Amino acid sequence: MVLHEAFQRDPALWLARERPEDPVFFHDPRRLRDVARLFLDRFPGEVTYAVKANPDRGVIETLTEAGMEAFDVASPEEMALVRAVAPRARLHYHNPVRARSEVAAARGYDITSWSIDRMAELDKLGPLEGAEVAVRLKLPVAGAVYDFGSKFGAGPEACGALLRAVVARGGRPSLTFHPGTQCRAAGAWVSYIQAAAEIARSNGIRLHRLNVGGGFPAHREDPAPDLPALFRAIDEAVAADFGTDRPALVCEPGRAMVAEAFELALQVKARDGDAVFLNDGIYGGLSEWRDLGPATRISALAPDGLPRAGAIRATEVFGPTCDSLDRLSDRVDLPADLAEGDYLLFHACGAYSTALATRFNGYGARRIVTLAR
Repeated sequence: MVLHEAFQRDPALWLARERPEDPVFFHDPRRLRDVARLFLDRFPGEVTYAVKANPDRGVIETLTEAGMEAFDVASPEEMALVRAVAPRARLHYHNPVRARSEVAAARGYDITSWSIDRMAELDKLGPLEGAEVAVRLKLPVAGAVYDFGSKFGAGPEACGALLRAVVARGGRPSLTFHPGTQCRAAGAWVSYIQAAAEIARSNGIRLHRLNVGGGFPAHREDPAPDLPALFRAIDEAVAADFGTDRPALVCEPGRAMVAEAFELALQVKARDGDAVFLNDGIYGGLSEWRDLGPATRISALAPDGLPRAGAIRATEVFGPTCDSLDRLSDRVDLPADLAEGDYLLFHACGAYSTALATRFNGYGARRIVTLAR
């Protein structure tokens, strides 16, 4: 069970006062509201938060307060979570492969949009009766940290057949795609948008909507990503490729929405030359390091909360478990005067951290301190 505490000041002051020996997440609702407003105000279409990135109830509450009215959900449990906070929220069920029991449960939540990537999954939906069905497209597109087309998605020809089937069965045809993750350049979206327009034209389909997925980058390293520039590039590509048949747009940010709203404070348990051991690692709040590689936004603090200012050197960083795999993926640049009892404050840790933390060996970050709203 996650423990929430309220605190009025900054993490360094809290750490200096409390001197915790367990990992601590700091949640800043103000940052979350700011990012939500950026998406809602600047993205040229509907914004749906991908609940999987961080399903903490406080996150859903803050996003709802900021004006979020639609959510991307992957399971009936996520549907129930959102509706408990926001009863009128629109739900996009874009996990394209489902058990029949999950389809039946989802029907009780009045799903706004379903996603499919194969005929068998379209068959499971039964009579469509005007329901929006988004066919998921996959392409061999570069520009992401890892490929989101290796599990889900259909090629252009198969997408065309699925779109025609959706229309024939009385549904509203849409296309959806996911360019990957941490996409800093617009090229990944532009390639998908061009392909989506060609699929629609060649199959005589006027798309109800085009969901451009997530993939928007979080600020894990400098410089900070220019999200409005990505929004403009997406908008311009849709205008250029679809013309007068332009569909309405949807996006489903997860990481980019919530990452900046959480920081993770870990204590140095031991230092041995160029190696340090922390009280959490890849089985806990730093699970993303296995897939995304190192982030550079890390602050080193002495127990009194003051920053460490020693010369920077490459350091091997291990987590607390007995598994030798429990180490960060690359050496991390840390101050040479970092010592036992100090703290490392990992910034932009709100995505896929609390959601993926385990209790392997009895470790794993669970505590959340909420900063003043």
